[in-house]
Amino acid sequence: MAGELVEFQTDEGAVMGQVMNLEEDTVGCVVYGNYLTVKEGDIVKSTGRLLEVPVGEGLLGRVVNPLGEPIDDGPALETTEASKVDIIAPGIAERQPVHEPLQTGIKAIDAMIPIGRGQRELIIGDRKTGKTAVAVDAIINQKQYWGTKDAMVCVYVAIGQKESTVAGVVEMLKKHGAMEYTIVVTAGSSDPAPMQYIAPYTGCTMGEYFMWQGKNPDATLRDGKPMPKHALCIYDDLSKQAVAYRQLSLLLRRPPGREAYPGDVFYLHSRLLERSTKLNDANGGGSLTALPIIETQEGDVSAYIPTNVISITDGQIYLEPELFFSGVRPAVNVGISVSRVGGAAQVKAMKKIAGSLRLDLAAFRELEAFSQLGTELDAATQKQLDRGASMVELLKQPQYVPAHVVDQVISIYAGTKGFFDDVAKKDVPAFEKAMLEYFQTSGKPVWDEIESTHALSDELEKKLADALRAYKSGLKN
Repeated sequence: MAGELVEFQTDEGAVMGQVMNLEEDTVGCVVYGNYLTVKEGDIVKSTGRLLEVPVGEGLLGRVVNPLGEPIDDGPALETTEASKVDIIAPGIAERQPVHEPLQTGIKAIDAMIPIGRGQRELIIGDRKTGKTAVAVDAIINQKQYWGTKDAMVCVYVAIGQKESTVAGVVEMLKKHGAMEYTIVVTAGSSDPAPMQYIAPYTGCTMGEYFMWQGKNPDATLRDGKPMPKHALCIYDDLSKQAVAYRQLSLLLRRPPGREAYPGDVFYLHSRLLERSTKLNDANGGGSLTALPIIETQEGDVSAYIPTNVISITDGQIYLEPELFFSGVRPAVNVGISVSRVGGAAQVKAMKKIAGSLRLDLAAFRELEAFSQLGTELDAATQKQLDRGASMVELLKQPQYVPAHVVDQVISIYAGTKGFFDDVAKKDVPAFEKAMLEYFQTSGKPVWDEIESTHALSDELEKKLADALRAYKSGLKN
């Protein structure tokens, strides 16, 4: 049958394959394993099974290949459950609208392009613009929720990358204590195309196991923590998966279409990303969030694969080389980045203060371009330029330092209300750091109140403004 596993009996032992083409007198197969050992005359047995991979909490902290076999020199997997890799996504009736925030810890994203649990948000940009960095920061930021009811399992799928690059990411996750809730699935650049093609589905299947745990509220992890029912899958990146699938399809003699991709390359990504959802309460209310990554060539977002994935996802974060090289990092282009879930996926306090931020930054970019003509500017325009420049500085963030949502709210509130207006541009990061330290000492009651309510009532906003004024007057004294 289509998608059935078959077993090649070679001189070196059994090698698994999967049926892709069923024709009248031939069967087209892909081989998972050492295809060099398969030769003419070998016996092939049908198994009656579809492709399955191991799932469960035994995978947490492990690095596995697309067949779910550990490749991190650790012990054998402590999991007995397996799930089918290619399933039909939950139907509309089993879902509910996305309404819980997924905090990435990145100010520019959480404020202007919020991501919700169950959303599919594309990260798109050229090579070396910090796409993986955004995804890794989002994983590291989940550390604060581990062991709570908001805990999230992260699955990082590396497709067609150098093994050394993946090892670097794993090392960074270990260093920040994020590997305990992360599964890494890797199909390296030296792995055959079938492995790169199957890797995202494997990662998705492993994440789905946790999404359905909401139906089992008593389940706990080995160390007694509640079993997470939220998962985050990062596919890094789907451009390479599409290339692997093109290679497979051409070898299977499937007719090529635009850019030599097969006709069903849209289905390749849609059936993967459609599995990300927020389940309704009857199904336990779990979620699977997808952050697919697409690499563009020279910023061409209108190419075939980028437009395909843009049309499947619920928004995109566009990273721009010009911004990256001018020192604005993360290099998010606010103009064409969008989240189609928007404020529904933000805490109330952030939604209240970040509403005008996107427009302010867009106006600043326009004014900045105009001011380069060297014309004389009136005081109001100059003030707007200065505030815009300090907001750009405020939204810059070093790698692997995700910010707590309350810290983000305080920083952005202070920026939009003009508390940074008289601070020199180069001093903004130091001023912000000292200000946030103040809110861990004298201003702690205000910080705690925002943390407990996640909203900014008029009364609380007054307290926050007073605390900021007290901090600034203390500086002057």
